[in-house]
Amino acid sequence: MGRILDKILADSQERRLHFTLIDPEKVGALKAGELARLAYDAGTDAILVGGSIGVFEPHLGKIVREIKNNVDLPVILFPSNINGLTGEADAVLFMTMLNSEDPYYISGVQMQASTIVLRLGLEPIPTSYIVVGYGGTAGYVGRARPVPYDKPEIAASYALAGAMLGSKLIYLEAGSGAPRPVPPEMVSLTRKLLDKSRLDTRIIVGGGVRSPQTAESLARAGAHILVTGNLIEENPMLLPSIVEAFKKA
Repeated sequence: MGRILDKILADSQERRLHFTLIDPEKVGALKAGELARLAYDAGTDAILVGGSIGVFEPHLGKIVREIKNNVDLPVILFPSNINGLTGEADAVLFMTMLNSEDPYYISGVQMQASTIVLRLGLEPIPTSYIVVGYGGTAGYVGRARPVPYDKPEIAASYALAGAMLGSKLIYLEAGSGAPRPVPPEMVSLTRKLLDKSRLDTRIIVGGGVRSPQTAESLARAGAHILVTGNLIEENPMLLPSIVEAFKKA
């Protein structure tokens, strides 16, 4: 395993982590640097960079460089396709979208991206991506069949399958700007199955988290890592309380 993944696994065994997602489609480089600084001050542990549409070079590289100029945090790519890759970052969530109906997002794009990731010198972080409920743009673009909010056993079984296939991170995604986050019951059942398996993997939850209460409920349900994205653009002053609620629950 690589340096950044090793640190994520070690740190998340001792405490809960928060990642901030910055979407290159929505901000310029200078703004991305400002948002990264705000997130750093709020206690975030890493910066994710990615989006489902409108991501391209050299804009992506400029965004990552400006983030690194402002904060000393790992910058991890969160790509929806090969256009979301740049050698300026430290690592990449090397994802398979387990509940996509299109084989391209399960293994096709990964085949295309593998040699690019190698040549760019990015650390690949094996990640299983599971779209839940609303799904948002990521679900639409990835042709996912989202797991219904009231079917936690399906998400948990997908997560266990991902862990058995070797993923070190299991990402439960409600979608950017989701009207409702991933249900705590879904997180709880997923955590129970993964703990029972004794496989060394961690649960990331993202999408629709807008309050400290929601963050706390997801922490208590067993999420290791919380991701917030839209929040830092729409209401950055709320971020410190959300990070604190998640980490101290």
